[in-house]
Amino acid sequence: MIQSERLAGWGRTAPVRVHRRYENTGSISSAIGASDEMWLARGMGRAYGDAAVLAGGNVVSLSDDRLIIDEEAGSAVCSADVTIDRVIAAAVPRGYFVPVTPGTRLVSVGGAVAADIHGKNHHDDGTFGDHVRWIRLVDGCGVEHQLLPGSKEFEATVGGMGLTGLITEVCFSLIPIVSPRMIVDTHRVSDLVDLMATMKELDSQHRYAVAWIDVMSAGSGLGRGVLTAGDHSSEPEPLDYRSPRILPVGRLLPPMNLVNRASTSAFNEMWWRKAPRRRIGEAQSIPAFFHPLDGVGGWNRLYGRHGFVQHQICVPDGADEVLHQVVSTWSSSRIPSSLNVLKRFGPGNGRPLSFPLSGWTLTVDVPANGGSALRSTLRAIDDLVLDAGGRHYLAKDSYLRSAAVERGYPALGAWREVRNEMDPHGRWCSELGKRLGLVPRQPAMAGFA
Repeated sequence: MIQSERLAGWGRTAPVRVHRRYENTGSISSAIGASDEMWLARGMGRAYGDAAVLAGGNVVSLSDDRLIIDEEAGSAVCSADVTIDRVIAAAVPRGYFVPVTPGTRLVSVGGAVAADIHGKNHHDDGTFGDHVRWIRLVDGCGVEHQLLPGSKEFEATVGGMGLTGLITEVCFSLIPIVSPRMIVDTHRVSDLVDLMATMKELDSQHRYAVAWIDVMSAGSGLGRGVLTAGDHSSEPEPLDYRSPRILPVGRLLPPMNLVNRASTSAFNEMWWRKAPRRRIGEAQSIPAFFHPLDGVGGWNRLYGRHGFVQHQICVPDGADEVLHQVVSTWSSSRIPSSLNVLKRFGPGNGRPLSFPLSGWTLTVDVPANGGSALRSTLRAIDDLVLDAGGRHYLAKDSYLRSAAVERGYPALGAWREVRNEMDPHGRWCSELGKRLGLVPRQPAMAGFA
């Protein structure tokens, strides 16, 4: 099925008109081979900026819906359109959990590979791509390949933002569990210094850790936050799990921005004060711990018709002071922001476009209608991050310039060479790829076997 449609990322900024297609693997392979048009894969549309849109191009979503949980091998094999939500629902009753999940379970497995997603357990388990056993991919000539870890094509595809070809099928490892519950410790921390120190201390004690951080607070409360750290329960119990219902709250809202400085300051104060100073060993469900925002359908509409920017950076170990400067810059900007997350990263994996570096990552959501104040704040923060040897997460980006990506990803040139071999005719593209110069202006003339 092909239809003309206006699409945007989850941040709802800069929508474009595309040719939307729903295909199975067989039909898309033949269509690519017979086409001289431009193509892009799209999963659940949860990339925040323009990574999954292509103006005037063919934006294809697979409709294969295949999933096998291999209990003996401790792995899952699925078509790329299957969601993390569906894998969790199928794996938990069999005593397994996904190796890595982001803050939403409503992403496709193909998208998880393309963005090389990370979660609350990066300091222990790395990225999603670190657990992938093989990938099947349709290249720019319409030929399907199986890619194995260690090959240059695999390493370029994991984190490659869908620009090396269409991921059609993925095999990845699962982690064993004996309970559907999480055991969670909560700490309310009064400032950024204590928050960072507590997070470092808990790294070795818990598999999962994440902090909500108030980047609007100032003075002695600068960077105050609520840290939650947890592990899968070790007490065996029935492995009952059902995907929770989603309340369509956001879809019932008028297209107006409800996120302003007054409402956000009040929310941040309430959220920080309602958290316990210290609570140890609380049992929580998997959805409550990993995916709390998924219970509110269409929450991105809270930001009104202009949408929002999600800005995610990482800075390496040894750059703690830079993180302080970034939080101070947000605080002094007076830009409203509530959905802010601080996490620790373990070592990076060396893939050319994989985001994590050993150190810190900060995610901040802000309304996109901030004008020159927002632009100047983002530029100031970008300079701090890049000067410290940090980078930006491409799956969240909607505004970066190509020079920032060149600085943040020093292996970008090598990645482009592999990408051009995999797509010699320049078929696979996105608005992100064009904006950041990730794809060539002229098709390459090579190929790969």
